[in-house]
Amino acid sequence: MLPCELILPPDEKLLNPPVLYWDHLKGDDARLWPRSEKYKNRVNLTDNNPNSLNKSILLKNAQWADSGKYLCKLSIVTRGEKSRKFGNKTLLMVYDTMSFKLTNDSLLSCEVNVTQDPSLVLSIFHDGSKLPTVCSARQDAAAALPYASLSESVSVRSGGKYECRLHLNAYLITKRSFNYDPPEPDKGRDAERNVTVTSSTTVPGAAMLVFPEPWVLYSGLLLVPITILLGIITVQLTCRH
Repeated sequence: MLPCELILPPDEKLLNPPVLYWDHLKGDDARLWPRSEKYKNRVNLTDNNPNSLNKSILLKNAQWADSGKYLCKLSIVTRGEKSRKFGNKTLLMVYDTMSFKLTNDSLLSCEVNVTQDPSLVLSIFHDGSKLPTVCSARQDAAAALPYASLSESVSVRSGGKYECRLHLNAYLITKRSFNYDPPEPDKGRDAERNVTVTSSTTVPGAAMLVFPEPWVLYSGLLLVPITILLGIITVQLTCRH
């Protein structure tokens, strides 16, 4: 979502619905709204009420070429003036699915493709402490492609929680983690089988725990009324005799 909201003084009132323009500032002046051919079927307003002051838009199916700065513009007519308002520029960066795996030479490697920007960096942590990297690389793609490949590798020395984090300056964008349980040499277990991988972003979420069905408890609850019923039948039969 690219945010844009018009804020007017309390004594100002719109005489007409605001006219919205959203531009991608890449030199070719590609327009998101009204939609140019490049963004056809990929851009929607978050609020379809023409009189709404919320002019944020939703960009779907983000592509590498969508990276860059965007600007919201509104042409408005109020009792006092007819003017064009400019919003703050919005910077959009795109990143691919992060890979975080253990290699055969006991190196833990993290890789991800990101928008070409030197402020995007990878770091690997062990139980909350940043680790020195064994190998670090930033490979820029061909000039025609707006992404770069980041990779970091560290030596796995002990068990615990490892995290690969993608930062934009000090802001955490996303992370991927796993818990590593070292294999026991005398049992010859495969180290890859002791890795539990999870991933997350900075978007708030919720986890759901699934518990096993308490069948023993269910059986016990069913036996109580059956036992009582049998007792009542036995008493009635006894009284008849």
